[in-house]
Amino acid sequence: MRPAALASLLTCSAVLAALAGCSALERKSSVPPQALSKAQIAGLPSVRYLISTQSGVDALVNDVIQVEAARGKNAFAGDANYLALSGGGDDGAFGAGLLVGWTQQGTRPQFTLVTGISTGALIAPFAYLGKDYDPILKNVYTNIQPKDVYVERGILSGIFSDGLADSTPLYQLISKYIDADFLKKVAYEYNTNGRWLLIGTTNIDAGQPVIWNMGRIATIGTPQALELFRRVMLASASIPGAFSPVMFDFLLDGQAFQEMHVDGGASTQVFLYPAAAASKANDLGVKRRTQRQVYIIRNSRLDPRWNETERRTLSVAGRAISQLIQTQGIGDLYRIYNTAQADHVGFNLAYIGSDFNEPHKEEFDQQYMKALFQYGYEHAIHGYPWSKYPPGFKGAFDTDGAKMRIQKTGPQKQ
Repeated sequence: MRPAALASLLTCSAVLAALAGCSALERKSSVPPQALSKAQIAGLPSVRYLISTQSGVDALVNDVIQVEAARGKNAFAGDANYLALSGGGDDGAFGAGLLVGWTQQGTRPQFTLVTGISTGALIAPFAYLGKDYDPILKNVYTNIQPKDVYVERGILSGIFSDGLADSTPLYQLISKYIDADFLKKVAYEYNTNGRWLLIGTTNIDAGQPVIWNMGRIATIGTPQALELFRRVMLASASIPGAFSPVMFDFLLDGQAFQEMHVDGGASTQVFLYPAAAASKANDLGVKRRTQRQVYIIRNSRLDPRWNETERRTLSVAGRAISQLIQTQGIGDLYRIYNTAQADHVGFNLAYIGSDFNEPHKEEFDQQYMKALFQYGYEHAIHGYPWSKYPPGFKGAFDTDGAKMRIQKTGPQKQ
């Protein structure tokens, strides 16, 4: 969801929570903090990484080594192109349009790694499988309406429920396209070509970001794996307070627990891989591909938006939260830039420019999304001028301090 809308919802949610007092929906006990790394989903082991812990980073690196070792002489062969897709609600139309236009332009590579958060998590699996899924991206990001994403709850229902809206329509939309055949294709790319698909959520109990290995889930291939794949996508886009959280059942020493997961954007707006993972791989002497590029699609504007704020509590709080989210997103870009520089990976950034000014009437406004999709598409087919720096970094602004200077360079073919 866009920062302003999310800010308003979160502010309203805080007020509703206060009104609701101590009432809460029933749930199983959460996984104890000391056992987070040990708990497993029954029948679906080793499918997630707690990247804020050393054990989680070690598990990620070990899995990379195992996947590559299984590929024999093809291990770590060729160049590598990474794609990181950010959150942004219906601004995801920008990323969808950019990817479709990039295909038409003819230089879109096959990505070795695709990561997604929130709306980026909804795009990521289709971007991962490539151009054959461009029609789905176009259809979803130009034809959906609010009713295809959520159903608003009444005010009393919202107060005593776990979200102001029911996201069942979004789950149904995900299920329409993510089926057993889709998982087989993801599993093939993961096992045979060593390509990774990672989606981020937030474990709200633990206050930790979680990265899910979607290729590993797809490889398991059971009906339970398909259900988990869909629910991870839903969780990553489940805005806390606005949509219901997604509950995951875990087992620990034979006992049942639950984790509550919400939008990955509660932890980060976009991610690549932990810097600690690159350091660990270097320490272990893991072979690295020589030529590597990361392409970051930030489904948002980077320039601050002026907005006269009403002198009211909710208005001031909402505006402040919106600014917090905007600043977090820029900070995430700096984090990725630093990781890329240290790991000798080329940095390429796309974002919604200040020249896009289509009116936005409501969330998932179809007219707005069509215009934004076309905006991203048109920029891509003419060769997108990827920025080589995060906003405000040395030389990244023109002398008037208002426009980012960008270098027009094409992507690397693999």
